[in-house]
Formats: sequence, C-alpha cells, structure tokens
Amino acid sequence: MNKFLLFILCLIIISCNSEVKRKVETCEVKKGDFFIDVTEQGEIHATHAINISTPSMSWEFGLLKIIKIVEDGSEVNKGDTVILIDPSEVQKAIIDAEAELEIAKAELEKMKAEQESKIEELEADLKVSELSHQITEIKLEQATFEADITRKEIRLNLDQAKIALEKAREEIINQKKIHFEELQQSKIKIEQLVANLENAHITLKNLTVVSPDAGIAIIRKNWWTKNKWQVGDQPWSGAPIIDLPDLSELKVVAEINEVDISKIKIGQKVEIRIDAFSDTVYTASVISIAGLAEFKNKDSKIKIFPVEILIDSTSEKFLPGMTVSCKILVNKFDDVLYIPLEALSKTKDRTFVYVKSGNTYKKKNVKVGNANNDYVVIDDGLKQKDIIALMDPFAESENIKE
Repeated sequence: MNKFLLFILCLIIISCNSEVKRKVETCEVKKGDFFIDVTEQGEIHATHAINISTPSMSWEFGLLKIIKIVEDGSEVNKGDTVILIDPSEVQKAIIDAEAELEIAKAELEKMKAEQESKIEELEADLKVSELSHQITEIKLEQATFEADITRKEIRLNLDQAKIALEKAREEIINQKKIHFEELQQSKIKIEQLVANLENAHITLKNLTVVSPDAGIAIIRKNWWTKNKWQVGDQPWSGAPIIDLPDLSELKVVAEINEVDISKIKIGQKVEIRIDAFSDTVYTASVISIAGLAEFKNKDSKIKIFPVEILIDSTSEKFLPGMTVSCKILVNKFDDVLYIPLEALSKTKDRTFVYVKSGNTYKKKNVKVGNANNDYVVIDDGLKQKDIIALMDPFAESENIKE
C-alpha cells in the first residue's frame, strides 16, 4: 500500500513540474498602435505621360500587326522609330489602287473618243437635215405655178424636214448632256481613286511610328492578354501602346479584390515598398477608386477594382512598370495589446494562448478584437510583456516522445 501511494505521489510531482524538453518559439505581448490594412501588389505609372498610339487605319487595309517595337524601358530620342506595323496589306492595296486608277484613266480617254465620234456623227446628220430642209424650201419657192396638190405635198415635206432638223439639234444637245454626266462620273471615280491612293500612301508612311519627344519608352499592357504589347500582337486602330512618362510625379495602380474594395477610401495612407528594394518604405495616398469591377485577366473569374495611389515623393529607384507592394492603412487603433495570429489557438467554445510560466506553459483564455493579416488585438486575458508560445508546445513534445 505504501509503495502504491509513493508511485501516485511521484506521478503528481512529475506532472506538476513537467518541462518542455525542446526549444519553443515565443514572442512578447506588445502594446502600441495597431493598424488594419489591405496589402496588394501594384505597378508604377507616371501621372502624366505622352501617349504613343498605333496609326489610325481603315478596315479596308486589314488588321494592324506589330512587326517591330522598341524595347521596354529603353531611352528614345525624338524621331526614333518605336513601332513598326506590317505594311504588306497596305502595299498590296497601293498596287491594286494604282492599277485601278490606270484603268479608269484609260476608260476616260476611250469615253472621250467615243463621245467625240458620236457628236461628229450627229452633227453630220444635222448637216443632212439642214440641207434637206433648204432643198425643200427651194422646191416650194419654185412650185409657184404648180398644182395645189403638188404645193401641198411640198409643204408637208418641208414640215417633215423642219421636224427632222429640230430633232437632230435636240439630239445633239441631249447627247452632249449625257456625255457631260458620263464624264463627270468618270472624273469623280478617278478623283476618288486618287484620294484612295494618296490615303494608302499616307497610311503606309504612318505605319512607321516615331517618338514625338525624348524619354523612356514604357510599353503598355495588352488589356486582353494582360501582357505587354509585343511583336505579333494585333492592336486596334489608334490604340495607345507606349508611354513617355513625366517622372516628376508617379502613381501606383493596384488591383484590389472585390472582397476588400469596400474598405478602401479616397485619402487613405499607403506604405509603398519596391520589390527590388524592400528595405525602404515610401509614403503615398489613395487618389482614385474605379467605379466598375473588371476581371483580373481573360481566364480568371476573380474581379478586381483598379485603385490609383499617388506617391508622395520621387526617387531614382522608381521607374514606370516596376512592381511594388502597397499596404493601404484602412484603420488605426491606439495603445492596444496585440499578438501574432499564429500564437492563437481555438476550439469550438474557447480562444486561448500558451503563456510561459517558469519552465512550462499554461493555457489561458483570451478575448480577441480586430485583426489584420499578421496580428490580432487582445481585448482581455493578457498583459503587456507576457511571453507566449507561437505553437502548441505540448502537442509537439508528445509527438517527439512518440
């Protein structure tokens, strides 16, 4: 009996003085200002920039196709070629237009010759009608002593000759009007062909897009593929392709998930970190929130809202097109206790942490408040500088024993 009591007593002593036999990561309960934020990636853009667009081209020349484009981020001088559009369709249209114009000119000359011949023929008929009328008049004058029936017949012939003469004159007038209209239509057709040819030549020249000024060429993204415009792409007529940014004022365009957009307000402060230089934080503020959602990309069902964020200062490290991390400060709570989210444990009916006590840890219920992506506010249950475990120390130690 004494041995049994001694065994139970030893178990109690061991249980009460159990120690964690391994290293457990811990942290201290902190007190201070607590921020609720939304963190998303964004891309740097210039607030003001010169836009370089594809040339405006008629549909009759086919679709535009990029066969050459300046390297993204390269320096360009005024007059440098930055975009070259495939000219093959326009060149073919020029050849066809030149051939059609030559045919139209030849048809015009042929028409003029045929019209001249026709008028000459009608004028010859008019001369015959005039002579016939004159002869009939002479016959009537000489028939003074002829029988009445003969004179009547001659007068009828004179009337007939007069009608034929008038008809010949009217036919010439009408034919000249018809010829004039035919010539006008032919000339209009030629003028249109000339205009089309000139337009094709201008279009061909415009397919070589040059920079209007010196600067850094930043290629825009193809809204359909979400990739930067590149050789082989087919932009629409007049599409903005390249920006020459004014680097004195920059902004970030961030894509905020529709789940978080209700938290974002104009004027909210933002912390900017360049991915390539993440040790430096820059300040900024929200200046614009898109009114309509759009799909993140053509294959995604996720909807986002573009949000513009103005950077407070400039730096040589900032270049348009660079990816940055944006932490938008949604709310601030002054002088509160907070701990890392990973230190929090939950069951169906309680929320607790493991507080260090000597060489072991004790479960302690806590009441939590607001949380961000990394930390949670503790409304009750802990004190400043309490040491807590970042994991369940006992569960891990039992696994080791097993």
